[in-house]
Amino acid sequence: MITETSVDIVLASGNAHKAEEIQAWLRERGHSVSVLTASHFGGMKGCEETATDFEGNARIKVEFLQKRVSPQTWILADDSGLEVDALDGAPGVFSARFAGEGADDQQNRELLIERMRKVAQPRRRTARFVCVLALWKGKGSIQFFRGECEGRILRQSKGEGGFGYDPVFAPSGSRQSFAEIDPEEKNRISHRGQALEKLEKELTA
Repeated sequence: MITETSVDIVLASGNAHKAEEIQAWLRERGHSVSVLTASHFGGMKGCEETATDFEGNARIKVEFLQKRVSPQTWILADDSGLEVDALDGAPGVFSARFAGEGADDQQNRELLIERMRKVAQPRRRTARFVCVLALWKGKGSIQFFRGECEGRILRQSKGEGGFGYDPVFAPSGSRQSFAEIDPEEKNRISHRGQALEKLEKELTA
């Protein structure tokens, strides 16, 4: 169990939404942690995510920050994305820049909706969110934890919550998008939640 005397965790990302989601998930399980973004350590500018899979990009992010933090500070990298079966796994590792470099969440979602417009049958609109967490505890090797959440792509955005592709993704068995689902429920079933479940076993070992 992480206690109040334990080190902070630095998320190798400038995405405050991700940091808040991970921090909330850990605190709900009794861990007294503060999840900071890389913005506190100069940001991630210059970090080139050139790997072809989520694990590789997560490793790149951790290694980018290793020389910037103190040995007592843990680093957690999150590389995640959406794999759409009808698009042969795209956008995948390019999820954050699906509509091009500098594209925002709405532009990425609009392009996805357009690409899926001719895919009418629900059974062909299957997709999954994938999350790989890479943890470095100030020394030793980097550990990896993978989580996936199966679902389908909706025809239009639904809901005001969440971020990224949440408004156009409905998890299996639900008519609601990730943006409509209660945040606690989303954290429980999401790809990130699945990866965090595995990571927590390491934290409590």
